[in-house]
Amino acid sequence: MQLRVGVIGLGMMGKNHARVLSSLEGVELVAFCDPVFQKREYLGKKVFETIEEVIAENIDYAVVCVPTSEHLMVTRQLAEAGIHCLIEKPISADLKSAREIVELFRSSDLKGAIGHIERFNPAVVEARKRLDSIGEIFQISTRRQGPFPGRISDVGVVKDLATHDFDLTAWLTGSPYSEVYARVANKSGRTHEDLVAVTAQLRTGVIANHLVNWISPQKDRCIVLIGEKGSFQIDTLNADLVFSKNGEIQTEWSDIARFRGVSEGDVIRYSFVKKEPLQLEHEEFRNAILDKQNSSVSLEDGLHAVMVAEAVIDSARSLQSVRITP
Repeated sequence: MQLRVGVIGLGMMGKNHARVLSSLEGVELVAFCDPVFQKREYLGKKVFETIEEVIAENIDYAVVCVPTSEHLMVTRQLAEAGIHCLIEKPISADLKSAREIVELFRSSDLKGAIGHIERFNPAVVEARKRLDSIGEIFQISTRRQGPFPGRISDVGVVKDLATHDFDLTAWLTGSPYSEVYARVANKSGRTHEDLVAVTAQLRTGVIANHLVNWISPQKDRCIVLIGEKGSFQIDTLNADLVFSKNGEIQTEWSDIARFRGVSEGDVIRYSFVKKEPLQLEHEEFRNAILDKQNSSVSLEDGLHAVMVAEAVIDSARSLQSVRITP
């Protein structure tokens, strides 16, 4: 069975989705919708100006890559036509519309998922498989920094970029957030914040720290998980995973001990198959539509990431910690 798919929005991410979908097994890329795209054809497929025209091509599902503030409007139109949707993250620009999207798909019995692509990063997937190696998780810290992406204008760094880390943290630890304390800044003069520092606690007691910005000249994507048996260092840019075991061997050379500690443990850089995350994301959503086992990111998980993001913004505004209720 060939699933027919349309892509709504042909910005940078829309083009990336189109590239993967054009060769995805079991899927036929049918059409695009983008009213401001310069050409009326892309990758040999028609580019329509309206969503109605794409729906008329008898698509089974759509990939929504429009600006975040338009997610509810577009997904509502697609859901009312009985179209399954993979929605680029974040699920929506605010909590109210995010809840509406969740309820919309729940009540219509349609498949919906959020494009939190970092969940499919090979190093993150491998770390989750090996969590027993570090035992009980005590702390997780993330660093996500880089220059400003000119295509983003309707939300700030918290909702666009930090939601990656909110989702990954909850997924890797198996625990939602319970409280956040944050500070933001706007150093580039744009409408929304471009820098955030977050300290948080999860419901299991795990402490989380996030540094995210759009003002760094170099790109940096780092996750550190510290547990009772050791730590993981995940570099999602290079898809590398390093395990550092707690110290077991006493360091007898005093000069080395001053710098390296009184004991040392093994350090392992794992090797594993590295597949493009976007390819994996699409394979999983295809399987979801076909009612096969899959690991697509649920709409509810997307809602939780936005809930954390709004709590972070509220904390920065009030200069107080904010509790997150289930």
